[in-house]
Amino acid sequence: MSKLSFRDHLCKGCGLCVAACPKHLLSLDTSRLNQKGFHPAHIEDQDACIACAICATVCPDVVIKVEK
Repeated sequence: MSKLSFRDHLCKGCGLCVAACPKHLLSLDTSRLNQKGFHPAHIEDQDACIACAICATVCPDVVIKVEK
């Protein structure tokens, strides 16, 4: 099983990871704001993640960590 973790306090909510996910598992969490005032990215279904790491690759702020 893979695990994605996010450094929410660094996320600027750009949505690049959301657009890049081939399984469409990521979204911006519109129910909360991080310390910078942005809606951080999060994963909807951790168990469905295939750990392709495309999201982490496209993230300009190195917010996402992929563990296999």
